[in-house]
Amino acid sequence: MAQSAKPEQLGEIDLSNLTPFQRALLGIDGAVTPFIEAYTMEPVEVVRLHQQTQRLSTDHVWLQAPKGTAVVARQVLLRGVQSTTLYAYAVSLIVLDRLPEVVKEGLAADGEGLGDLLRRGRVETRRELLWYGLEHARELPDAIRYLEGEAFISRTYRIIANGQPMMLINEKFPSRESTSIPF
Repeated sequence: MAQSAKPEQLGEIDLSNLTPFQRALLGIDGAVTPFIEAYTMEPVEVVRLHQQTQRLSTDHVWLQAPKGTAVVARQVLLRGVQSTTLYAYAVSLIVLDRLPEVVKEGLAADGEGLGDLLRRGRVETRRELLWYGLEHARELPDAIRYLEGEAFISRTYRIIANGQPMMLINEKFPSRESTSIPF
């Protein structure tokens, strides 16, 4: 939808060089975790690294939210339960006052992905893929800092409910397969 507005650090991706799994991750319009579980035949756990409520310091164009809006900034990993393979690192910005109470409560609990929370809350949503590209990740959290400088396939999309963006999600997928997390 907004590929021309992608951040400068995102390089072009030659889709023909990606595996079918990687191409599917870029284009999937739905919950990523169940797709990864089905493809890899392995349960995937959501590991919350950071979550904090804060206020927007400026107007946010993609969330259509003014300065001062309360948001939850969240960072999670999607990791294979048996293999400890890192499947994704996701950074989300969530507008609190656009969430049903059951989703707000679920955010406070650990170990549940946003897609699961929305399904459990029976929230009707649609997703808009904004941009994608190849990036060499910088400023990664401690748990995956050893991957700094590695290539990641990155996509950013927003989740819309009731005609308003409620979440902006950036997912980074390691471009090399079988990247294990040492914890």
